[in-house]
Amino acid sequence: MNPVVYPEPIEAAIARLEAWLRDLGDRHPFPGYTLSPRSLVLLLLQKDPALWEQLQRDEEQCREVEIEIAVAQNQLHQPLELAIAQTRHQQARMLERVALQQPKSGTQPWAETLHQITVNPITGFPILVVILYLGVYKFVGEFGAGELVDRIESFFEGQINPVVDRFVAQTIPWEPIQDLIGNEYGIITLGIRYATAIVLPVVATYFLMFSLLEDSGYLPRLSLMLDRLFKWIGLSGRAVIPMVLGLGCDTMATIVTRTLETKRERLIATFLLSLAVPCAAQWGVILGLLAQKPAALIFWGGFITAIFLGVGYLTAKFLPGASGGFYMEIPPLRLPKIRNILTKTWVRVKWYFWEVLPLFIWASVFIWFGRLTGIFDLIIRAIEPLTLALGMPKESAPIFLYGFFRRDYGAAGLFDLQQQNLLTGNQLVVAAIVLTLFLPCVAQLQMIVKERGMKIAMAMVLFIFPFAFLTGFIVNFGLTQLGINF
Repeated sequence: MNPVVYPEPIEAAIARLEAWLRDLGDRHPFPGYTLSPRSLVLLLLQKDPALWEQLQRDEEQCREVEIEIAVAQNQLHQPLELAIAQTRHQQARMLERVALQQPKSGTQPWAETLHQITVNPITGFPILVVILYLGVYKFVGEFGAGELVDRIESFFEGQINPVVDRFVAQTIPWEPIQDLIGNEYGIITLGIRYATAIVLPVVATYFLMFSLLEDSGYLPRLSLMLDRLFKWIGLSGRAVIPMVLGLGCDTMATIVTRTLETKRERLIATFLLSLAVPCAAQWGVILGLLAQKPAALIFWGGFITAIFLGVGYLTAKFLPGASGGFYMEIPPLRLPKIRNILTKTWVRVKWYFWEVLPLFIWASVFIWFGRLTGIFDLIIRAIEPLTLALGMPKESAPIFLYGFFRRDYGAAGLFDLQQQNLLTGNQLVVAAIVLTLFLPCVAQLQMIVKERGMKIAMAMVLFIFPFAFLTGFIVNFGLTQLGINF
């Protein structure tokens, strides 16, 4: 087999360093290694941690190698490590062409061509933008959170809620029990309505889109393309899967962080899921609310993305350790099968709905109990100064209390306020940002405690709660001072 021939600057550096190693003789800095001089030199050029730890014991030898690396790097138009990796990759592809018999067609198979397009950042990011626009904005946002939510919500408001209110008024003589089942905060008129009319359509359309991408084989390629970006925030491309899954259900995604290689990665991923990755119901409702204000939607999306990257970068700098290696089997691209898509969507929606429905019912019971005892009103009055500081009307205080039970419950409350025309564009953006950054829902918090421990879970909560409101205050102040109105 022919040896790998690297670009001329690298080959020159290899030759000089091989001669340098031979000249050292007994002063060889790596006596425990049985590799060939060329292999040792290539590891040195890529700054292998184990070799450099031994080399740095002698400052003169270390300086000699650093000079050779600098000379080679100055003659290259790309990072030295990348040049070595690309040369090896080209050699491997050449060996593959020699060893394997390709079809005699003059063109590449369409799957291989499409694979190269999806993993190349130059073409891959535009494809991702198209998927986000068609799959997230148009399908989940406009169709799921817009068309479906409006129709089912109108059905509840026009057909179910009035019937429930009349039934409890005629059959139950005690007003507190009437309020438990119907009226403004009843189990059926609020809890089941939120879960069925607002949350279910968004979650169903998102999981349908996610299953389509998953069955096509696109998600592993997205991980490969985003690996370098995720390295910047202390993660590897493998973390793309729980992050994308978190856009459906953060609780499920927290479980999936088990697949990440290091404890540091699992901690960073769990923290970012808790802070800046909204679940499908939450961002779907927000998307539906802001769809009529494209500038506000772009601002919200850009701001949350900046928070995700900025906080991730700082967390990676704060936590010791390095990102894990990225090794993932890339399945072949294929046309998705309708049966697979529908089966996956049904299983996920059923799991999510039967998890969220009891929580929404319990949230309605807690709100009913709080209003009955006066505790609810006391908490609302305590929250009102925070909402006023955010530039929002005091009527918005309950949505943050709802958000304490579940962030998507709070988003559904935000939907109700918008339907009543109680919020301006700026107030809607601020509320959307705060609710996105708000505390994780009860189910996710339980999973964080189980996966990461009570101390870490409480540390996350103690950071996220004030950070969300402080960020909302800064955004409102900035928009007001700059005279920006959405």
